[in-house]
Amino acid sequence: MKTYHIVIAALFAVAISISCGNNQNSEACTGHGESLQLAAYNAGFELFAEATPFVVGQTSDILAHFSHLENFKPLAEGSVTISLIVGTDGIRQTLEQATRTGIYLFSLQPTAAGRGKLIFDIKTTKGVSQIVVPNITVFTDEHDAQHAAAHDAAESSNGVVFTKEQSWKIDFATAEARREVFGQVIRTTAQIQPSQGDERIIVAKASGTAFFNTNIVEGKAVTAGQTLFSIDGSATADNNLAVRYAEAESEYNRAKAEYERKTELAKDNIVSQSDLLKAKTEFASAEAAYNNLRNNFSAGKQNISSPIGGFVTRVLVQNGQYIEAGQPVLVVSQNRDLFLKAELQPKYFDLLNNITSANIRILNSNRIYTLEELSGRVLSYGKSADVNNPLIPVVLQVNNKAGLLAGSFVELFIKTQTIAQAVTVPNEAIIEEMGNYFVFVQLTPEFFEKRAVKTGVTDGIRIEIKDGVAAGDRVVSKGAILVKLSQASGALDAHAGHVH
Repeated sequence: MKTYHIVIAALFAVAISISCGNNQNSEACTGHGESLQLAAYNAGFELFAEATPFVVGQTSDILAHFSHLENFKPLAEGSVTISLIVGTDGIRQTLEQATRTGIYLFSLQPTAAGRGKLIFDIKTTKGVSQIVVPNITVFTDEHDAQHAAAHDAAESSNGVVFTKEQSWKIDFATAEARREVFGQVIRTTAQIQPSQGDERIIVAKASGTAFFNTNIVEGKAVTAGQTLFSIDGSATADNNLAVRYAEAESEYNRAKAEYERKTELAKDNIVSQSDLLKAKTEFASAEAAYNNLRNNFSAGKQNISSPIGGFVTRVLVQNGQYIEAGQPVLVVSQNRDLFLKAELQPKYFDLLNNITSANIRILNSNRIYTLEELSGRVLSYGKSADVNNPLIPVVLQVNNKAGLLAGSFVELFIKTQTIAQAVTVPNEAIIEEMGNYFVFVQLTPEFFEKRAVKTGVTDGIRIEIKDGVAAGDRVVSKGAILVKLSQASGALDAHAGHVH
């Protein structure tokens, strides 16, 4: 029986050999059915195409996937023209609409052999965009074309297939690892505080009982000039507002009459200029006191209004409580300009003069803002440390474009000036497994290699890679965990192609 199987196998090999001698273009002879895996980028789009190797006189199918770089979602609509140019010869085809969303199936028959390029012209309602794929070879022999495609095919023993159709359905993105200036980063926490010009403490202008207007509570929005509370001093024997108002009115009337009388007498030189000036001064003083009470005093009460628009952040007294003149009653904040105050260990003092920027992460959130995004700046840092508090304060000022809450805390990544460079990738690209760190490096836009890396410092947005990734490598920057889950569910053939 064993001899029988050997004879059958030998006869089958001879048959194939004879067939190959008669037909060198047979796929059975070459042993390959490879596709070219093409990827290219421009400012707006990612192109991933699977193409039949290009052979003169033979039709090549090009299955092209187009994704918007801003969100890595498929091109929904638009016409695309493909051009294959070899030397001075060129062929082209235009598809007015996609075969399927984001996918265009082209067919080209090359007429000239040699090294050339593929050009994709994308026309949408937003304009025209062009992607160029260089170094395209058109062969004269199919066998050579297949071997070249097999040689260039991406391979990895630790790879995972994640198709464009899969990535289009999730929050997915890739980004280049880049070499850039990346200095020491001080990671700390900072408290959000209102800036000095952003917050006003409203105090009582007279002694008496405080009565708040309706709904004056913490968080209440108020406008500039809005009456917030009133002080009733009419029920107190000492410093009674009604008595003070009557006294001010009486003094005003007396000083006015005296000034007018002396003005008439001065015309006949009966009153000296010094007496007239004294009467004028007394009248001006009495008028100012009277107008102050008249503008803020009504029905035995003094009304207190907000000097700025904003929000009530603190109510310091209770409704109906007796208060003294000058006592704080309310705090109103615009919540617009804020301070971020961090306290650092003295070992960082030598670096504080070289602070260039900072990144701010909202606690319990993945949202990170740069100092520039919040129109911020480094305001100051401490030049000495106290015995009771040996930490050095660092204060940054930001514009509250991110809905920051005064009094709460943020995570702060303070960046310092340097000339050192490092390879960095986005923080979201890092996958952690039992204390080890990995990234998924793109071999093609549908085939990724899980690669171990050694990480360094992070500025909250990007992280230093000391080993495992080179500048120019493209890594999964969003959705890496889902690529990992896809790998865990079972490996797929990287060259299986698509069924559309």
